[in-house]
Amino acid sequence: MRRARAVLLTLLALPVRSALAHPEPAPPVRAVVEMFTSQGCSACLTADRLAGEFSREPGLLALTVPVTYWDYLGWKDTLAEHAFDERQRAYAVQNRYHQLATPQAVVSGRELIPGSDRGRLSRLVAESGPLPVQVKVCERNERIVIDIEADAAARPAEIWLVPVARSRPVVIGRGANEGRVAVYANVVRGFHWVGTWTGAAARFELSRAAALINGADGYAVLLQATGTNRPGRILGAAKGPGL
Repeated sequence: MRRARAVLLTLLALPVRSALAHPEPAPPVRAVVEMFTSQGCSACLTADRLAGEFSREPGLLALTVPVTYWDYLGWKDTLAEHAFDERQRAYAVQNRYHQLATPQAVVSGRELIPGSDRGRLSRLVAESGPLPVQVKVCERNERIVIDIEADAAARPAEIWLVPVARSRPVVIGRGANEGRVAVYANVVRGFHWVGTWTGAAARFELSRAAALINGADGYAVLLQATGTNRPGRILGAAKGPGL
């Protein structure tokens, strides 16, 4: 445990750029990977490292989404939210997937696969084409500005601001990963509903403060279709400055 804490202190001492101080736009996102994970899951650390690798690829948006349903084993995940459990369950129902497990990766809202299957996940991401709707995000005068292109063929979709903690090391005190340090990339700290997109070119604005919640130091934007009030295909996505 002492070694784990030493590693944690070293990680915390590393310099971190301000995610909200760089106005340069990020390259277009071609795929979104949501990695559902838990600190109490013995197989999850491999998936967490894979999510970290994906987070460094300019054309990918990798999000770590911690869930609570392993907490009963004796270690409460320090980053998990019940709302994230519900998002994973909704994906499973929407995609007629009968098994809920961690680690589990959801690619662009459509493909659910084991999150620790590096080969399969890497192939799926590599084969992902561009997302069908272009989404851009920038900042002006303490406002987040989201621009979405027109697409007459698209059904209405929801715009979500996703605050994230870009890097979060955690020393795990009990359970299957006791004494180990998990390093999470782009840890989701919430889903903030921005509005509904109808298919026409549109601009949405909101306060930059909406992205600075629960320790977040960055954010992403998702344009996501819905099916019977459940999350569907991700039509477009953008990384906030510095992500």
